[in-house]
Amino acid sequence: VQLVEAGGGLVQPGGSLRLSCAASGFTFSSSQMTWVRQAAGKGLEGVSSMTSSGSSTFYTDSVKGRFTISRDNAKTTVYLQMNSLKSEDKALYYCATGSGSAGYNYWGQGTQVTVSS
Repeated sequence: VQLVEAGGGLVQPGGSLRLSCAASGFTFSSSQMTWVRQAAGKGLEGVSSMTSSGSSTFYTDSVKGRFTISRDNAKTTVYLQMNSLKSEDKALYYCATGSGSAGYNYWGQGTQVTVSS
């Protein structure tokens, strides 16, 4: 199993980034996918999740209206569009299979998002 995140970087407050997570080695189209982040000195936080079919999504309250999760099952890739970024969004962002309630099975290596002027 491999999950490879990309798209992180340094952005000014109010800016946008699009994260991607390329998956391989498992049946992506049958897997719920979740973006999880960890800010320095803090615990893991489930940011957004999407069911295997894409019919249902979850967003943590702090990102609602700003972040959008999507997936392309043909490309076995999940995305996180992040708009109106704030300093508190600074974190290491991971994609993972599964969900917070059911448990995460596999993780990527993470991509760093830094929001600073």
